[in-house]
Amino acid sequence: MGETSIPLPFGDFPDDVQLCVLSFLLPADLAAFSCTCKRFVSLYRHDQRLWFSMCHRRWGSKTLINRWGSGKISYKILYRILHEYDSLIGFWRRCGDAASAASSSSPLVFFEWGPFYITCSRISPSRDGGYEVIKKPFLWMSVASNGEPVNYLDPDGKFALTEEDLMGESGLAENELIQVNVSFIGECHAVVEENLGFSGFGRDSSSGNSRGEDYENVYGSPPDKLMTEIYQYFANRTSPSGNGSRRQKRKGKDKQGRMRKWEPEHFVKIVNCSPKPARPLQGLWKGICENMSLDFYLVSYDDVGGIVCRKVGDSNRALTYHTPIFWTSNLTFIESPFSPEEDHIYNCRLHLRPPVEADQSLLLSSDCRDISVSHMLYINSSYDLVIPDLVETTANPRQMKGRIWQYENGTFGFGFLRDSYIIDLKHIAVDGHLLDTV
Repeated sequence: MGETSIPLPFGDFPDDVQLCVLSFLLPADLAAFSCTCKRFVSLYRHDQRLWFSMCHRRWGSKTLINRWGSGKISYKILYRILHEYDSLIGFWRRCGDAASAASSSSPLVFFEWGPFYITCSRISPSRDGGYEVIKKPFLWMSVASNGEPVNYLDPDGKFALTEEDLMGESGLAENELIQVNVSFIGECHAVVEENLGFSGFGRDSSSGNSRGEDYENVYGSPPDKLMTEIYQYFANRTSPSGNGSRRQKRKGKDKQGRMRKWEPEHFVKIVNCSPKPARPLQGLWKGICENMSLDFYLVSYDDVGGIVCRKVGDSNRALTYHTPIFWTSNLTFIESPFSPEEDHIYNCRLHLRPPVEADQSLLLSSDCRDISVSHMLYINSSYDLVIPDLVETTANPRQMKGRIWQYENGTFGFGFLRDSYIIDLKHIAVDGHLLDTV
């Protein structure tokens, strides 16, 4: 008869094995586990090795854990802060009309991990005729050794901050930059505002926090919900409190208004900014448009089986955020080979591309032998959405139709029957890293 093996209790495993196993848990699961034993309660509350392992497991490949807070901060506190920061990573777009000078800049911003901080950059198309994008850092977020957030904003994008600057040791940050707060209203809406005496990073108590695990299922706030969140935010920030008179409060606000260097900016997260196998066209793209300038495009899938594409461009173009470039309610792709008529529609069009050489004036190139089309999709122009009466009277319905050609390399191009060109789209970012930055 074989010997019966006796299971080894978890507490008998070596400490390094226990820490490795526990580092896979979320804080809520770890708290529940700690209730099983007094030793694990102490481990959960005070063991720096455990919380360092948890921080390193989740963010060690993205940032330097032991440099946050100059290495003096509790790793349990650091985990909570990095968990908050993690929801910022990715693309956001500015919403509303900011009264600051930044309102004339690009509405697209990008949060990413740094060695011991989070940085946010404004992303805009370059105007040199190529696919390069301009990345201009303007916001840095870190944490001091006492666990307090340290957030600095550079309106002009002139400085490259060092660790001493963020920790306030050089004096540059306080003299040349603006200390700001970053607050969440809900999960996909954030506000950057000047710090006039509040904590550096927080979550508005009225926002109704939802679990981070549910975050990836959020597609963004509809307009009515977004406006309600904004209203609740400002209502709570300006609500009367204490015993001071209304006149005193008004004087205090006037004083703060004179001291303010930065008007609050609101940002909404672009949740689905990358393609997925089930949604290959989804995300942020860049392409050379008909005037030979680089533009950004956002392709979104809806919940009823359709897609829509809009430009994400300069805020001084009024219709940029409202007018769809193309849309379709039929996501049935047609596989290659195509009919002779469809081959002719594709082959007779020129691909809009950057100049081949800097000193050449060539604008259109039909040399597309490096592009192989695998699928095709029928689309519609935005005119029958924006001006439906025009379609029924003067416009030729054929001119409203178009095609998407999906290429084997994962990118795609689109064009309309009324035009003689194809706009080829490329990725702005891959795996969380911006491409072609200058």
